Amino acid sequence: MAVTNDAPLVDAVRGAARPLTGANNDYDSLLQLVGDARFVLLGEASHGTHEFYRARAEITRRLIVEHGFAAVVVEADWPDAYRVNCYVRGVGGDATADEALGNFRRFPQWMWRNADVLDFVGWLRHHNDRLPPDGPKVGFYGMDLYSLGASIEAVVGYLEKVDPEAAQRARARYGCFEHFGEDPQAYGYAATVGVTESCEDEAVAQLVELQRRAAELAGRDGRVAEDEFFFAEQNARLAINAERYYRAMFQGRVSSWNLRDEHMAETLAALVAHLDRRGGRTKVVVWAHNSHLGDARATELGAAGELNVGQLVRERYGPDAALIGFSTYTGTVTAASDWDGPPELKRVRPGLGGSYEALFHDVGVPCFLLPLRDGGDAAERLREARLERAIGVIYRPETERLSHYFSARLADQFDAVLHFDETRAVEPLERSAGAETDELPETFPSGV
Repeated sequence: MAVTNDAPLVDAVRGAARPLTGANNDYDSLLQLVGDARFVLLGEASHGTHEFYRARAEITRRLIVEHGFAAVVVEADWPDAYRVNCYVRGVGGDATADEALGNFRRFPQWMWRNADVLDFVGWLRHHNDRLPPDGPKVGFYGMDLYSLGASIEAVVGYLEKVDPEAAQRARARYGCFEHFGEDPQAYGYAATVGVTESCEDEAVAQLVELQRRAAELAGRDGRVAEDEFFFAEQNARLAINAERYYRAMFQGRVSSWNLRDEHMAETLAALVAHLDRRGGRTKVVVWAHNSHLGDARATELGAAGELNVGQLVRERYGPDAALIGFSTYTGTVTAASDWDGPPELKRVRPGLGGSYEALFHDVGVPCFLLPLRDGGDAAERLREARLERAIGVIYRPETERLSHYFSARLADQFDAVLHFDETRAVEPLERSAGAETDELPETFPSGV
């Protein structure tokens, strides 16, 4: 995409940019922009960049401490993240943050098992430990849908504790999936081509039975019982959406992408409703890739029929949502070359000419915040479509234009953008993070 005479736009962006210097007040203007929003969506331009994780953690800490945010929701599976939630709230059996991140075993481990997440989880536990014993703790939750097998196990495990006969019924219903072992993709293919019947009705029936007994099961032991029931209910809901997702994988990218992001937005809404029942107006921080959190309607992908979490949250909550994007021009990134491949330290190529990354590099400020919500000359000029880069868990620099760029209108996509001109790779807790289970990898098949 050719863009000519960028000098006036570079000057406009330079005038609007708020330099980030590492000072304690770096994000004051961002918090002012967020105002009293209930949902702050913090993106990332790659799944393997240290500066993105560090900035999100710093902003989130301030939102929790200064603005009363009560939950962090991340692009991760519900049961895996819930183990972290138990740890940071001081329940469960894990003694350290490292142990609490132990369910993140499959590719790409480094997305959540990295040094920056480890530090943040440790901070969150320390913060909660200092709160009054009977007060609400800040939680950590996942919103993705790949954990079909783990979620089924969690539903059955919950029912075994509270009603063994109901657990037997659940086990019988979910037995529909057993013919495919731990390979939900094989199930999706077989159900799509008619080799086997869909398990959708059984999964729906299990959720319906669980919900019919909500008052009884959730009211057994105060807040603990409510949380345990909600955890099980969400796993049952996830099983339905995951079943549909694995079938949709064989119907085209748009269909599966939309099912996944609709599930994430649905999870977010259900979590807020659950937390709101404790009283108050729950505020939530969301961590996910730019591709999920920037408004899809401002991208060529949206024009092709894709929607995403950012769009759905904006449509539902309006000004109560703040969408924050991230970008980088060059540096290093932790990514794989192929699915289930080991993490590699890869050099990020300089942003292509005509891209937002190249434009921000020309501004000449190493790190800056660019407000976009309230217009101004820079924001108005950034409503012209340009190339934008997205690096997922796979990075293929040799085909970068085709593999990692799409067209977007930045000022319509985000309320603000944080640019870090040169970045470095996130540090995995394991040096080799290949697949260790038969579940599908996080972010499959899109990479983000």
